[in-house]
Amino acid sequence: MNKSKKNSVMVPQMSKAEKRRAEQEQQKQKTRILIISTVAIVVIIFTLLFILASKDSSSNAGSGKAVDFNYSELPRLGKADAPVKIVEFGDFKCPACSNFAGVIKPQLAQEYVNQNKAAIYFVNMAFIGPDSETASLAALSVYHQNSEAFWTYYDAIYANQGDEKAEWATEEFLVNLAEKQKLPIDLDLLRKDIKEKTYESELQRDISLAKDSGVTSTPTVFINGHKVDEPFKMEAIKAQIKSASEAVKAE
Repeated sequence: MNKSKKNSVMVPQMSKAEKRRAEQEQQKQKTRILIISTVAIVVIIFTLLFILASKDSSSNAGSGKAVDFNYSELPRLGKADAPVKIVEFGDFKCPACSNFAGVIKPQLAQEYVNQNKAAIYFVNMAFIGPDSETASLAALSVYHQNSEAFWTYYDAIYANQGDEKAEWATEEFLVNLAEKQKLPIDLDLLRKDIKEKTYESELQRDISLAKDSGVTSTPTVFINGHKVDEPFKMEAIKAQIKSASEAVKAE
């Protein structure tokens, strides 16, 4: 009786060199996978950071981070405890500022300041010419002598504003203007303050405040620390005042 034999398959043995090559290839593959995974993770992280930054930027653009003004050191028209605080950055030589003072400010005063709903503050941003500084120094002198007279003087300077390219806001002009307005101040002291630049450090503080607040042009207006996009559109200003007032009530 014949015995059946099982068929056997001979598996060729790998040489040491072939084993080494296979191991090296596996190691290379692992390294490639590791590099690709690392790059993918880095890309994902940067993408997430970018998305978060974009959301932050969008949020700040919409709500806007409020500038923290020290209102107590600024000339003020209205009650200190008024819920809405309107800050104007202006240059007495600026034609647009003169327009704001003559058109927008009276409406704000009538509708809000006189109703104790808002107060207006002024920051000197003297940058157009040398007499921008002279006018600001004169206005600061008047303010420190009589804070209420400041706003009469403010209106008078803008109402009698000269050409932007000419030097008109001289010491003589500014003292004579105060005299014509019959301001309840010491005119000799006003002249002295202009000559000696008594309030130069205060003026530089205002100019630094403008820079720190991101102000690059005049007039620039803030309502409760938030910049007004269109300072000559009364309806837009009213809407922002309303929002600011509601926000204060909700606090």
